[in-house]
Amino acid sequence: MDWTRAIDAYCERTDASYWSEPINAVTNLAFILVAVIMWRKSAGLSGGRWLSAVLFAIGVGSYLFHTHAVAWAAILDVIPIALFTLSFLYLANRDFWGWPRWGAIVGVLAFFPYAALATPVFARLPFFAISSAYWVLPVLIAAYGILLRRRAPETGRGLMIGAGILCVSLVFRSLDETLCANFPSGTHFMWHILNGIMLGWMIEVWRRHKTNAA
Repeated sequence: MDWTRAIDAYCERTDASYWSEPINAVTNLAFILVAVIMWRKSAGLSGGRWLSAVLFAIGVGSYLFHTHAVAWAAILDVIPIALFTLSFLYLANRDFWGWPRWGAIVGVLAFFPYAALATPVFARLPFFAISSAYWVLPVLIAAYGILLRRRAPETGRGLMIGAGILCVSLVFRSLDETLCANFPSGTHFMWHILNGIMLGWMIEVWRRHKTNAA
């Protein structure tokens, strides 16, 4: 694989220069600022501190991708997102459902066949195809929210709110190229801002559940 291969995937980028995506680059501060806030709010909670650290890494990785725009930076963009997803899923299985560690891990492993089956479904839908790998996430979060509505109503509502924010965020991500002709800066930057809010909110939902259960 050519790790220095240039990637031009967003409306705002017009050439291979470092600052060709200034808005997309700068709005990664949303991840970093929210990560710092949640790190402080998660004092004494190792799970919250871990998620906050990964959220910070998401901001750094995304910044590198939207400035360097090459293959190695794309990897650094994707890995923290995957790590946050799997880490949160583990904590949700363990703390929301009260599963033992081995059960929480099995639940995380079950995500892979779920994603493998659901992603192609979204890939066949015109509007959803461009973000097909991501649409599986709000569906899963909403499912957890619905299933938790009796066991932990506040947590269930919190997850539903998170799923809703992520859906709006995905709409902006999917419209980036479509609206490019009339909106040269694109809409991908809203994906950063809303995702920063959403991921911070997800940490807060877990933190509140963990605190109330203590």
